[in-house]
Amino acid sequence: MPTAPDAPRIRPARPADDDALALLDRLTWSPLHAVTPEPQPPYGPFFDERHLPEDHLVAELGPRLVGYIRLGFPTGLACNAHVRQIQGLAVADEARGRGVGRALLRAAVEEARRRGARRLTLRVLGHNAPARALYASEGFMVEGVLPQEFLLRGEYVDDVFMGRPL
Repeated sequence: MPTAPDAPRIRPARPADDDALALLDRLTWSPLHAVTPEPQPPYGPFFDERHLPEDHLVAELGPRLVGYIRLGFPTGLACNAHVRQIQGLAVADEARGRGVGRALLRAAVEEARRRGARRLTLRVLGHNAPARALYASEGFMVEGVLPQEFLLRGEYVDDVFMGRPL
């Protein structure tokens, strides 16, 4: 089924996406979702030995890359290899409100299933109400909260664990 012309196209990331994804990551950095310091030059590559192209799905609107989602394992343990974890999601400001985040999330669910996962989990900051609402609307439930886990810009913020069966 073809996608609508204004619908995001989701595809696997390629090594050639590195520069565009690195720029997107810098432009979308926000204390609403980031626990790491704001990126500063010199900037490193987006892909590295822990974050490979095959760990990512990207969203395009027309010819422009406007978002990504990263799927990984929550641990290196064989006993929970049936679980995948969303370890990053970013959408360009100009593409927000156009279904890009939802399309990436749905594609990640399908990709995790394709890879044999039985569960999909994520962590989200407690004050990130828009992300929490999106995840809940896609079947993720709060499974735990670490109260005041992070001190961000002088405020304590909860770390919320969410998950869903596949």
